Amino acid sequence: MRDGGETAPERYVRVASPAEVPPPDPLAVDVAVLDMNHGWPNLGHDSLVHSLLEGDPRRLAEERRSGLRVRVLSYDVRRGGVVPEPPTAGRFAIYVGTGGPGHIDPRCNDGVDPGSQGVREDPRWEAPLFRLYQAVRADPGAALLAVCHSFGVICRWTGIARPRLRGPEKGGKSSGALENVLTAEAAAHPWFGRFAGDGHGNGGGYGRLRILDNRLYDLIEEPRPLPAGALRIGYETLGVGGPPGEALTMLELARDRGGVMPRFFGVNHHPEVVDRGRQLQLLDRQLASGTVSAQWVAERREILTRSYPDEDSDRCLNLTSECTLLGPLRFFLYRQLRQRAAALRLPLALHEDQVLEQGAPASA
Repeated sequence: MRDGGETAPERYVRVASPAEVPPPDPLAVDVAVLDMNHGWPNLGHDSLVHSLLEGDPRRLAEERRSGLRVRVLSYDVRRGGVVPEPPTAGRFAIYVGTGGPGHIDPRCNDGVDPGSQGVREDPRWEAPLFRLYQAVRADPGAALLAVCHSFGVICRWTGIARPRLRGPEKGGKSSGALENVLTAEAAAHPWFGRFAGDGHGNGGGYGRLRILDNRLYDLIEEPRPLPAGALRIGYETLGVGGPPGEALTMLELARDRGGVMPRFFGVNHHPEVVDRGRQLQLLDRQLASGTVSAQWVAERREILTRSYPDEDSDRCLNLTSECTLLGPLRFFLYRQLRQRAAALRLPLALHEDQVLEQGAPASA
């Protein structure tokens, strides 16, 4: 509550049906989160929401000064079948896709096959989501950033890569703090090239990024040319310090008007899970609330602790998050806030070029 009893404006809305979509607010820059978790407990969704709402003190200070705010609308895509309106409707310019369980093709999730992870779903959400993808890709003012399961769905939509369950020859599920290797295209990219020289160049490739992994499926490229504007940005490595593997792990489909920042981009890891101490606290709260099992918490705690191979992992993982999610997200949020402030003649000392000027932070 605000002083005087006035209700504080909402900053997060969970959308499980079209009737739950709040009306537009000129002081709210709305961001659509495409929740692909199908109701499963997870760390990623809440971490994304935290990054959008609380992860940038500089932006929060300017929001307070201007009276603007970022508002997150989280759409239950797979379980609820709700998909946000396209950017042409004028409400959303930023979309963020989450991870999730099960097979990339919803028709393969019968609840029985081990690759479905117990998920049984209605595939009717896929067609409207694909139409949204098409609309975002065609709109130079819109951006979509995707992680893990959403990356796989994008690969399915484009036909660029197909999912393949990781068998015993690959060690089964890929989990923990691992590496991805950047491509020559990434090294020449005006954004990713800033990070490609950070290090770990042994074993081939143009630089390596430490990543936090938790996936059952590899995405294996189809033998066809990439669509116009698409770039391969990263691949798996066969162990930390090992050679590049065959699984595609980072893909750009479109870039911003300035030709610098990826605006339709996906990764097959979890850059949204940052700040290991905060994640462990979140696990404790989830366990205390009774919404997750002790076994689920133990598995995630192991990923966040024992699987970190060296003392530098925190810095490296934060750098990866900046490169593959937080930097691009901050860029597009600043742009939307700047444009809204200009339209309403409100004070705001934010500009998306500030993100480009920061580059790859050595302290990340």
